Amino acid sequence: MKPNRSITYSAPGRINLIGEHTDYNLGFALPIALPERTVATFHPGDGDVITVRSDRDDGEARIPLDTSPGGVTGWAAYVAGVVWALNRAGYRVPGGVLDLTSGVEMGSGLASSAALECAALGVLVTAAGIGVDRLDMARIAQLAENDYVGAPTGLLDQLASLFGAPHHALHIDFRDTTVVPVPFDPDASGIALLLINSRAPHRHAGGEYAERRKACERAAADLGFTSLREAQAGGPSALSAVHDPVDARRARHILTDNQRVLDVVAALRNSDFTEVGKIFTASQASMRDDFAITTDHIDLIADTAVAAGALGARMTGGGFGGCVIALVPVDEQQSVTDAVRRATSGAGFPEPTITRTHASAGAGLDR
Repeated sequence: MKPNRSITYSAPGRINLIGEHTDYNLGFALPIALPERTVATFHPGDGDVITVRSDRDDGEARIPLDTSPGGVTGWAAYVAGVVWALNRAGYRVPGGVLDLTSGVEMGSGLASSAALECAALGVLVTAAGIGVDRLDMARIAQLAENDYVGAPTGLLDQLASLFGAPHHALHIDFRDTTVVPVPFDPDASGIALLLINSRAPHRHAGGEYAERRKACERAAADLGFTSLREAQAGGPSALSAVHDPVDARRARHILTDNQRVLDVVAALRNSDFTEVGKIFTASQASMRDDFAITTDHIDLIADTAVAAGALGARMTGGGFGGCVIALVPVDEQQSVTDAVRRATSGAGFPEPTITRTHASAGAGLDR
């Protein structure tokens, strides 16, 4: 039976601690869910249209229940994509009014789109009385983003948003699509996890992201594999068979970042945040030199944080802007914050937003 009362469901953004661009290569990643959430409140109705309103936009969008790719554009396309993907999966949702309130900043590389998709998806399947497990929800949300919106993303963001847990990171294996919680509580060890928003917009669905994916696919094909995960056992030395040297560097980042995920998981078992910080910094260098997805602005923030006392720092997210994360001893937090602000101001960059954050709960009904 479909409820006739309003329903509220929320979903968080995410930070990826380690393992960048590994998801679509069937590798490993280690994200956490953020405290910041997108909240979707749905008022079911009897019509065949969902009217969507957002606190980020003065207007509203009307989404026909039989929408198809290209039918809705802009921010509302993420919701329309969810409706379409549910239809593709054989699920029908009711019409009504959907109100969205987002605490996840758009363009920051913190998976605001996945938070929007998962919040809308959760509230709509609840309204329809549909039983869909979290893994299938993640796949439906990814389909919406890939085939309706047109962003060729992997599954990391949706899994992080749906499976997040307080004081835990999520060890994701994208080949088997398994999610294993890993204790992650730096606060208990006197370590702050700083989230440094560069204020440089993250270009989420741009051509550079798609080109990195194609480079990985070409490298895998040169090796006779369907994905770079199959090359993991051979390590970077196996990449000598990749024809294009740029493709080989892109693939090297994937293989080495996969290993770094495993190394961070091992270090976290001993709460060894000094080692985790070193691995963060190595990942930053790999993203800069091999995968070429950082910027001078991002590099300055990460390098400055480490020089000022951070145990390690790296960009998080798809790249070309967005945020840096840093592990910092609590007694060094202010000096690191001040150093980053001075360095960015001196270079003429916008003043970053710097906050202390932690692993939080995943998506769910707000009761």
